Amino acid sequence: MKPLGYWLNRTDRALTRAMNDMLAEFGLTRIAWQVLNVLRDTPEATASDVRSALAANADVQTLTAAVDVVLADGWATRPAPDRLALTPPGRQRLTGVAARVDAFRALSMTDISTDEYRTAVRVLERLTHNAESAKVQGEVIAAVREVPLDASDQM
Repeated sequence: MKPLGYWLNRTDRALTRAMNDMLAEFGLTRIAWQVLNVLRDTPEATASDVRSALAANADVQTLTAAVDVVLADGWATRPAPDRLALTPPGRQRLTGVAARVDAFRALSMTDISTDEYRTAVRVLERLTHNAESAKVQGEVIAAVREVPLDASDQM
């Protein structure tokens, strides 16, 4: 059985590649799609709102590039210097793209029940919480330092 990290990385790459391919006809990427969703859910969001909401999904450079794309392609506008908002045509186009994304999600969930999905998400939430917890990080570092190195691993 492959370890969890293997499947997390492979799943993320597979989802990103498939979504990017599906969204390409709209001039979007998975990250640009996520930026548009933040703008839909947070009217007149700041750049900081977008970075905060999507910090786990991409670095600042990638998020900035995605914001630039949605602005350049007319999905969004800047109603004030540090504000972002969907344009009326962008909002309308987003509704059309959402139907495709919903179909993609349904295909991705083939043979996975709602309960299985919820269980997987809850387990991943706990794993993330544990890994990000300062207490756990300190305990892991201390425990790892106590493991003797194999002589062949020492330099």
